[in-house]
Amino acid sequence: MSTTEFTLLPDLALRTLGGAVIWANDEAFAEREALIRPGKAGYQPATFGHKGQVYDGWETRRRRVAGHDEAIVRLGVPGVVRGVVVDTAWFKGNYPPEISVEAISVDGYPDPADLAVSGEWTTIVERSTVHGDSENPFSVTSEERWTHVKLTIYPDGGVARFRVHGEARPDPRFLDAGPLDLAALENGGRVTDCSNMFYSSPQNILFPGRAASMGDGWETARRRDNGNDWVQVQLAGEGVLSFVEIDTSYFLGNSPGEGALTGRTSEGEWIELLPRTTLRPDTRHRFPIDSEVQVTDVRLDIFPDGGLARLRVFGVLTDAARAVISGR
Repeated sequence: MSTTEFTLLPDLALRTLGGAVIWANDEAFAEREALIRPGKAGYQPATFGHKGQVYDGWETRRRRVAGHDEAIVRLGVPGVVRGVVVDTAWFKGNYPPEISVEAISVDGYPDPADLAVSGEWTTIVERSTVHGDSENPFSVTSEERWTHVKLTIYPDGGVARFRVHGEARPDPRFLDAGPLDLAALENGGRVTDCSNMFYSSPQNILFPGRAASMGDGWETARRRDNGNDWVQVQLAGEGVLSFVEIDTSYFLGNSPGEGALTGRTSEGEWIELLPRTTLRPDTRHRFPIDSEVQVTDVRLDIFPDGGLARLRVFGVLTDAARAVISGR
């Protein structure tokens, strides 16, 4: 996977997915939490606070002794990391010249200070050069499932954003807890294709929790032809579906007029799961799925265009799918 392709995958560290910067050895100038904020870093010149120029990023003090600075991110969604982006936007004379990235997989919620000194970290990005005021991408080849990543900067400086792109891997211990949202990003679902993402990313509809605003969903451009928009989702694994939730919350004058859901079997055949059905603005719709067919992917068609806040696809994994996930 190239350094441009992996950025199409979800950012597993994102704050809106539940990510958190749980530890840093220094944040003298700018807070560590900025590393995983959604969106691009902002900047306003000549804006000074008690600690100096205000930066939308993480910035450490100038080192006067040997060493380096580190920050640990607990991934909002554990998974296989395909690549990282170390974004030094607006850090021009104070960026770190080199970085490295390590990862670890742990159960539960260990003390951050203990995790920082653990000897179990694995290097996934070797010590590498980065440039100031730039997005610096690095591909990762590991197939392991990680829960935390550690960004090390040499020797000090500022980083605006730290993106950790990959594929979610659910905790196998929870697979038998009841019906799962097989489309949820945190369970391993992901958007694989869509017709249009003019206003916002379709990955947003698989995020956990309720949308906070219209900008927290997926919205297409206005159609001026006879077609319709759609989004395709690869499920966490093959399963039998029980109901679907199509949420148009916050979409008032731009919600789809209708929606229809189809599913793809492991043989590649597409079947109807929900016929073309009226959708209402600003509404959390729930529709039962009356089908015992096992599907691996779903496609939601919206007519003719518009926006969605969330898509939930609840069902039960097949034994074969559960065995695959448990063995990852």
